Formats: sequence, structure tokens, C-alpha cells
Amino acid sequence: MSQSIEQQIGNRALNLAVTTASRPDVRSAFDTLNPSEQLQPIAEEVRKLSGAEYVVIGNTDGIRYAHPVPKRIGQKMVGDDNDRALLKGESYISEATGTLGPALRGKAPIKDSDGNIIGVISVGFLKEDISHTFFSYADSIIGIVVIAIVLGVIGSTILARSIKKVLFNLEPTEIAHLFTERNTVLESVREGIIMVDKHAQISMLNKAAYEILSIPEDSPVIGHPVEEILPNTLLPHVLQTGEKQFDRSMLIRGKETIVNRMPILVGNEIVGAISSFRLQSDFHQLTTELSQVKQYTEALRAQTHEYQNFLYTISGLIQLNSLDEALHLIHSETEEHQSLIHFVTQRLQDPYLGGLVIGLFNRARELKVRFILDEDSHLKMLPKHLEKSLFVSIIGNLVTNALEAVEHLEESKRIVRLLITDNGNEILFEVEDSGEGLPPEIQESLFTARISTKEGEDRGYGLMKVNSDIQDLNGVCSIEQGDLGGALFIISIPKGGFLDGGNH
Repeated sequence: MSQSIEQQIGNRALNLAVTTASRPDVRSAFDTLNPSEQLQPIAEEVRKLSGAEYVVIGNTDGIRYAHPVPKRIGQKMVGDDNDRALLKGESYISEATGTLGPALRGKAPIKDSDGNIIGVISVGFLKEDISHTFFSYADSIIGIVVIAIVLGVIGSTILARSIKKVLFNLEPTEIAHLFTERNTVLESVREGIIMVDKHAQISMLNKAAYEILSIPEDSPVIGHPVEEILPNTLLPHVLQTGEKQFDRSMLIRGKETIVNRMPILVGNEIVGAISSFRLQSDFHQLTTELSQVKQYTEALRAQTHEYQNFLYTISGLIQLNSLDEALHLIHSETEEHQSLIHFVTQRLQDPYLGGLVIGLFNRARELKVRFILDEDSHLKMLPKHLEKSLFVSIIGNLVTNALEAVEHLEESKRIVRLLITDNGNEILFEVEDSGEGLPPEIQESLFTARISTKEGEDRGYGLMKVNSDIQDLNGVCSIEQGDLGGALFIISIPKGGFLDGGNH
């Protein structure tokens, strides 16, 4: 605004100077013996009518012929800004300091009828007066600005409260923190998660979803309709009805999955839907492991009953005063138990494997299966860097399968053999049974698919678990026909975490 006022006043001074310089009476006054007599009244008239601070007229030498202070007439003009008008004949606006102070001046040359420059006229407005004009405008503007600021503060306060209410009274830093936590949680879960907006277009997939759906992570699926990725999805139905769906079976690209679907609500409006899904095989593996735990629990319960019966027998013999028979029975049972423990602890000094083998002996005795720990078995301690629970899982699954493979045979033919040995570079396991063996056509895919020679729906996961554990230990497994007539599993686990001489 200040620049605009200065420009307007400068143009006004220039227009006055040009208009006055072109007046005939001003030109004719220069031809008289005393130009000041005619020019002074003209200059004062122009000054008073225009409101200018001064109107000064001078000759080509810069000597004043008219000035608002009469005693300064005849003196040289001050400011040194007349050259462009007197020498070049230009009309212009200048800013200089004269006898009355800093001023904005309009300069114009005075020419005779032949176009010769005979003088100069200067119309000036003091900078002080311009400042007063500015502040007179500024007073009203300041009032408007103050009102605008007050209204802006009130409006922004109302808007901020409204936005904060929509954002659950969270600060921006809290929102950023929650967003980071949300992404971390979504990427850390093993379930696949897919989210769609209200138009059924994909808005988010986590890493597990990319893996389960077999989609490359750099694929541009965000923003695409979900039915392009999952043609049989029910997410659009959830968007329309708001129905929650839990633990629904679904076939996704040939994979059996368990799916949950929920609408995303803002108030009562459905703005999207989310689906979480996981491979059904993961649940089956957990079911299988739980089933094995239950089997061991039943074995322990049966053993408890057996020992209770043993104690009842001893109690009865004592009551019948058959003390010799009672002592003989106690010594016989103790010697058998101690012999088993002594044999196992001598061969297997690692408590994890020793405890497992003793438990398997008890399980085999309950099933009336002859369980043999090979006399060549020998293992001091499992290396600390190898996960012991994986060894327990491998041996437990293979021996359990072997016990089930012979349970339908005659009692005299039920045999399961276990070998555990350390040859220095690797740990070897052999599990052999006297069952019917495995057909050659299923041996290649035995570890990679749900294949079982036993009846029942919940079968075929134990060997898949064995294969996974062997891979975690960087080991290998081979299947052969054993000397007992059944299947022989041979597992080799490198003690150093790798196999010498090749990959697996």
C-alpha cells in the first residue's frame, strides 16, 4: 500500500509539472525582464490548488524564479536532479532532499515555441506528508486486520476442535506414532491381511498376504478391485450387509485357508472391510502336535495306572504275609526299571533325548511293542547351537509313526528300532519298524504333501513337520527298506550347521 501511495503521488506531481510547464503564460514569462513577477503567482496558485508542498520554477542555470519561500527566489535550486530535464528534455519523477526536506518530485522541462529548453519546473510532495497519508489509510486497515485475526482465531479454534473430535482427540504426533505401530503390527503377524475401501478396491496388503496369495511384493495391486485378485471373495458382500464372518473355509489359488471378514465402521457408516486369513495346514500342524501331546499324556496316565496296580499287588501280598513274593516282585520291577535307565543314560547322556527315549519305551510297553535302542547308539551332548526341541520333534514323530505302523501286527512281530549316534561331524538317527513299509510311488512326495498310509482325515502332517524340522537343522533324510521288513528312515544332522561336500 505504501508503494502504491508513493507511485500515485509521484504520478500526480509529474502530471502537475508537465501541465504547468506547457502553459503559455509560463512560457511567455521567460521573455520578460523580470520573470519572477509573473511566475511566482502562477506557481503559488498551482501549489494551493493541487495541495503540493512546493512548486519551484527555475531557468536553465537552475536559478529559482518561483518558490513558496519568496526570499529564496534568485538562489540556486537544491537537489542536483535537474540534469535530465535541462539537458535531455525528459519529464520524470525523482526523490531528493531540498530546502524543505526529503520529497517526491515531478520534474518537467519548460520549452519555448521553437522547442528549446528555457527552464525547469519542479512540483514536490514531502515524504512526511506521504507518511501521514499512509497512516490515515493504515488506521482503517489495522481495524479490519484485527477483526480478521479475531475471526480467524475463533474459526480456527472451532475447526481444530472439530478435526480433533474426528481424530479421536489425538495429537498429530500421537497419530504418527499409531500409524507406525499399526504398520509394524500388520507386518509382524503371520496371518494374511487385506483391506478394501467402500468401493471394494484394495487399500492395504501385508507381507503375509503377498506370500499366501503368491503375489510379488512389487506388484501394483493397491487401488485395484479386490475381485481381480480374489475372484471368489465375499468382501463386497460384507461391504453391502455389514455382516461379520468368522472362521470360514475358502480356497485361495489352490490353498485351503481359514478366513475372517469384518466391516470397517465410522459411526454407523461402512467405509471399508478387512479380511484376515491363514493356511489351514498351519492349524493342522498345531492340531497334530497337540494330538501328540495328548498321546504322551495318555501314555503317562496308563503308566500311572500300571504302577497303581503294581502297588495294589504288593499291598495284597503283604496283607497275605507273602513277603518273599512281594520282595521278589519289587526287586524284579526295580531291576528292570533301573536297567532301562542305566542303559539309556550310558548311551544317551543328553537329558532331552534320554528322557524322550525312556518315555517312548514306556509308550511301547503300553502298546505291547518291542522297542529296541540299538546297541551302537552313542551320543554325549547335543551341540548348544542346535535347537534341541527340533530333535525331540523329529524322533518323537518318527517313532510314533513307527509304533502306529506295527500296532495291527501280531504282538510277537511288533518291533521298532531306534539308533542315535554321533560320528564326529554329524548326528545320525535311524528309525525302523517291522510294518509293511512304504510304497515306492509315495516316497518322493511323502514330506511335501499330506500323504499317509493310515486311515483318518487328520493324517499326513507328522512327516511334513519332520521335514520342516530337518530343514531348520540343515539336515537330510532318506527312506529305505529296513531289515525288519518295514520302512527305515535315516536322518543326518550336521553338527556345524552345514553338510560337508554339498547342499541339501
